[in-house]
Amino acid sequence: MSLLRRFWPLALVVLLACLPLLNLSLPGVLPGPTYTPGTLHLLALVMVMAGLALSYHLLLGVAGLLSFGHALYFGFGAYVLGIIMGELGIGLVPAALITLVLGIVLANILGAISLRVTGIPFAMVTLAFAQAGSVVVRRDFFDVTGAEEGLRLPTKQVPDWLVGVADTRNVYWLALAVLVIAFLLVTWVQNSRAGHVAEAVRENELRVRVLGMRPFLVKLAIFVSASAIAILMGMVHLLLNSGAIPHVVSAELTIQLVLMVVIGGVGSKWGAMAGAAIYVLLSQRLTVLARAEWIDRLPAFLHIPLSEPMFILGVLFILVVLFLPGGVAGTGRRLWRGGRGGRDGQDEGREMLESVDDEPAQAAGLR
Repeated sequence: MSLLRRFWPLALVVLLACLPLLNLSLPGVLPGPTYTPGTLHLLALVMVMAGLALSYHLLLGVAGLLSFGHALYFGFGAYVLGIIMGELGIGLVPAALITLVLGIVLANILGAISLRVTGIPFAMVTLAFAQAGSVVVRRDFFDVTGAEEGLRLPTKQVPDWLVGVADTRNVYWLALAVLVIAFLLVTWVQNSRAGHVAEAVRENELRVRVLGMRPFLVKLAIFVSASAIAILMGMVHLLLNSGAIPHVVSAELTIQLVLMVVIGGVGSKWGAMAGAAIYVLLSQRLTVLARAEWIDRLPAFLHIPLSEPMFILGVLFILVVLFLPGGVAGTGRRLWRGGRGGRDGQDEGREMLESVDDEPAQAAGLR
């Protein structure tokens, strides 16, 4: 069993890497066989959003930071990379490095300001920063973002093997590679001492302060790490869609991230990625469903909600919160352990509840 748990992620990555070479179909889920550009584009989008959800997992699941402005860094990665390549004529790799450095500097500054408060005030401050970024993008004060029309990818500065419909499989592999990097970074941060201290702060910040630690610096490190991963995913998103639109900086995208993480299960890396996959695939298929002719022939009380994908996704979110509080990951764990059943399962659950408050402190070396 331990060998299975260790190697199945590697097997999953290998399978995903081989999909562009295979002729697999999932009717009703994917628009066509896995080797077609349309399907590969959708799967690459799933990977980009899974990486972004992983970065939000660091904020909410590890540090307990509810941010309404995380999309700012995703949009920063997309827009600034395109602007640097287009305005300065710099190649993709050096432009990506410059974008990442600038984004980390921005995250340090805005994070240091935002983390002066906690809870709902923190969420509101991050929302204010994100709204400011959205205004800058939409108003196009410096004539570089393209305003509402968006920013086009400067293809002259991008390698030929990443441009064009015929090269969608290369962008797909790039998205997969960056997702693996994001997963490894999140795992490393979460398992580091800073990650354990962040979990302890999430459970009892006062206790951490009494023991002489500085929660502010730990939360800032988590904030910057999550922002850096979001910037990476934003750059891939620019390449995938051959441009960027104002939606990637909007608060609506951050709300979608919250939905992904909650649907997948707060506190679980695999849950965050599963939630992102479910959300993206559902939103795509529900959009197709809303345009179906048979939907138009339904009575108004059915036609109106079924023609609004966001309404259906909202209902799904409510159902998950009410009946699956642990999300997809929590439900999967309960089903996996359900074989023990009866009194043993109840005793195990009681022991877990009694020890959960001490685990973060013990892992951080506070005991």
